[in-house]
Amino acid sequence: MQDQIQTAAATGTGRSLYYGNLSISTDQKSATKYDLIDTTRGSGSVYDAKGAAISNLFDILSATSNATLMTDTDNTWGNNTTSDRATVGVDIHYGVGVTWDYYKNVHGRAGLAGDGKGIKSYAHTMFKTSSGGNSGVNAAYVDLVKSMFYGDGDAARGYGPVVGIDVAGHEMTHGVTAATSKLAYSGDAGGLNEAASDIIGTLVEFYANNASDPGDYRIGEKMRSDGKAFRDMYNQASDGKSFNCYIAGGFNPNLSDGAHNPHYTSGVGNLFFYFLAEGSVAPAGTGLNPAQMACNGDAGMTGIGRDKAGKIWYRALTAKFTSSTTYPQARAATLAAAGELYGNGSAEQNAVARAWSAVKVN
Repeated sequence: MQDQIQTAAATGTGRSLYYGNLSISTDQKSATKYDLIDTTRGSGSVYDAKGAAISNLFDILSATSNATLMTDTDNTWGNNTTSDRATVGVDIHYGVGVTWDYYKNVHGRAGLAGDGKGIKSYAHTMFKTSSGGNSGVNAAYVDLVKSMFYGDGDAARGYGPVVGIDVAGHEMTHGVTAATSKLAYSGDAGGLNEAASDIIGTLVEFYANNASDPGDYRIGEKMRSDGKAFRDMYNQASDGKSFNCYIAGGFNPNLSDGAHNPHYTSGVGNLFFYFLAEGSVAPAGTGLNPAQMACNGDAGMTGIGRDKAGKIWYRALTAKFTSSTTYPQARAATLAAAGELYGNGSAEQNAVARAWSAVKVN
């Protein structure tokens, strides 16, 4: 029987919310039907979840089964505002594509699991909160369904849709972590898990080199009207909750007050990576003192650059970390990775050791 369903890669115009007008890869079904599927990157696709709220597997399965694939008649998507539901779909499609390209072109990894398969993304998702309400100020990778979910923000509170490049890179890296080291989401391993996503999300933002969202070490700043970020990797403790410096005995996941939440303990890994890549250089305009930035007062570190630092981190994350890796074990793993990539006793390996010491991981 002859197949009557035609499909072909096409290039559409995406009118995004954050990144202006973009050329995006789509899937042409007919002269008047295009799907938001990227056939050039494993057929990753974007769906409209229609405001479905998720918190458990039942919610997730319901949300995904009721979602609809984003389609268009003329291959021009969105209108640069949230009045068109396809607009944030463009931002998502773009961020997923940039993340795919980063992993493939920098690390030789095709897809989160390395199997060449793209990811399903769900726009217009809500997230159930611990207080029983719903919030759009979130995004998440859910390994149970190997999919991404993006919230619409909360305009009344100054949060735009959570669809930035670094968000895509961050959340998709949770998928890479789940497929490789399987870092647990508690204790030291939880902090490393979140740090891995912040680190790669930041590298994806730099890789994109988009003038509308220049690379920096700030997470999610594009989505906040107050100019602040969800986390500043070079000084995460500025939020009054996170840690810049490792503590004796490691992080305790059983504290009743949640003080050692992975989003807070990730600050140690984030600051380590900043020092490794950039050295003892305070970001312009922050007013930070290099000696005060380092937990041991070391103001003389020389960075090895984002490319080398990223390759060391990726090698450790995917080939050396395990589900229970602690921060001291991460030090040993990254030292080993640096030795394998650049030689034992190399400047790169020495920089890894010095950066860890600067956050009190010895």
